[in-house]
This record gives sequence, structure tokens and C-alpha cells, in this order.
Amino acid sequence: CTTMRISVKAKPQAFEEKIEKMPDGSFVVSVKEPPINGQANRAIARVLAEYFGVSVSRVRQVSGFTSRHKIFEISE
Repeated sequence: CTTMRISVKAKPQAFEEKIEKMPDGSFVVSVKEPPINGQANRAIARVLAEYFGVSVSRVRQVSGFTSRHKIFEISE
């Protein structure tokens, strides 16, 4: 069971949901949800789960709960 730690820059309230991998290995994740009560964080976890082909339960937010710069762990 491997765990991957990725850096995410959040873009809440975006026009469309998308995920971009940056040259430095980090990701920019755009979601439609607002950053209220963790809605955007949950949406980002869902988008990451789809991107990596794992269930949402395998995506865990480690830090950056109120910041645009977040760290997620994805276990495979």
C-alpha cells in the first residue's frame, strides 16, 4: 500500500471543474463549490479521487484546510 503526498493549489468557485498538473509536480484543482464549511475541500478530494482512479475514502487532506495551498495524501 503506497501513499502519495501531493501539493494542491485550490481554485474554488471556478467556472468548471478541472485538474492541471504543473511542471513542478503539484496540481491546480478548480471546483465549482464555494470555500464554505469544507465544501470546496470535499469537492477537491472527489476530483483527485477521479483523477487517480481511487475511491474518495483513499484521499485524505493533511493540511491547508483554510488555505488555497493544500496537501493531500492518496493511498493506492
